[in-house]
Amino acid sequence: MPRPFAPLRPPGFRAAKVIRPQIESGRRVVAVSDIHGNLPFLKGVLNKVRFTPDDVLVIVGDLLEKGEQSLATLRYVMELQMSHTVYTLCGNCDYIDQTFLSGPGMDRQLWPVLNEFWRERSVLMQMAAEIGAVPRRLEDLPALRAALLERFPEETGFLLGLPTILEAGNFLFVHGGVPREDRFEELDAYDCMKNDDFRGKGLSFHKWVVVGHWPVTLYDPAIQCSAPLIDYDRHTASIDGGCVLKLDGQLNALIIPDIGGEELNYAWYDGLPAVTALDAQEASADPVNIRWSDSVVEKLREEGDCVLVRHPTSGRELWLPYDFVCVWRDGETHTEDATDYRLPVSPGDQLALVRETRRGCLVKKDGITGWYLGRIKYNEE
Repeated sequence: MPRPFAPLRPPGFRAAKVIRPQIESGRRVVAVSDIHGNLPFLKGVLNKVRFTPDDVLVIVGDLLEKGEQSLATLRYVMELQMSHTVYTLCGNCDYIDQTFLSGPGMDRQLWPVLNEFWRERSVLMQMAAEIGAVPRRLEDLPALRAALLERFPEETGFLLGLPTILEAGNFLFVHGGVPREDRFEELDAYDCMKNDDFRGKGLSFHKWVVVGHWPVTLYDPAIQCSAPLIDYDRHTASIDGGCVLKLDGQLNALIIPDIGGEELNYAWYDGLPAVTALDAQEASADPVNIRWSDSVVEKLREEGDCVLVRHPTSGRELWLPYDFVCVWRDGETHTEDATDYRLPVSPGDQLALVRETRRGCLVKKDGITGWYLGRIKYNEE
């Protein structure tokens, strides 16, 4: 998982850019968010929902960055919009690209992100590599900016033109969230993108507000679930499934049959191997979901391909796959998102396999991650 870094808030106020396209009633809208340069997942979920030129695709920000195919993903979307109706909004990660391309004002703050955190997973660095201009020091960034604007006019023009908010029919799409549902042009663009814990603010709306940005698994301290969170009372839908960021992450597609209606459903793609459960298992009680915001653990002992850790905040001891645990730049030992939950499983259930270990299988069922201690059979391709 790409490690977190300090937020990069551009100086000054930049008004949110709002688009209001006319989408015909009855035309299906498919919304995805936080692709993060994962082209196979994007293609996978569009294939799963059978996306056609009759549909509308709304990408709710963070199309790029942190993924190994950021530049290829950008070009795929640009090509797709030549034959399909596609609207791409700006996320806080895309906004970093906009900020860099707009001028030198934040080069010093951006350099650690490009050089240490994202490196070859940044669309900027991938473009730089394509023309043999990878920067080696902070002082190289002005020349890189000029080269990218000159050599990649279509790609950089696309990035610089990304809007903040899309309003159509009964729906509002924005990467992070909004504090209200009017006067959007008075809002700061960055605040609409970097809006952490949007659901936790308890806001309610008349129109549906569809957001990404905050992986939905962060909202539940007990169950690790990546499926969209749809709140019919508050009219909010959070759809970031942790694609790229989580080892069990998925790319969710929110499906809106009619932009003027209320009906919602969804599908997802996670690229994980499919297996069939052979034994029954009951759900365990009182599970814990260890999330990145509280991921410090203490290693107690190793055994084969697993490690026993203690989570100081919850006091829980749990076995995890060995590769889930590592030392971060802060010097502390952290874990990937982790759980001790045992899923309820019946023989014949279809599961997605996250990890197979000597102590059981970490799997997903209906978007929920947990342990299965029974036997599995790999499905034939």
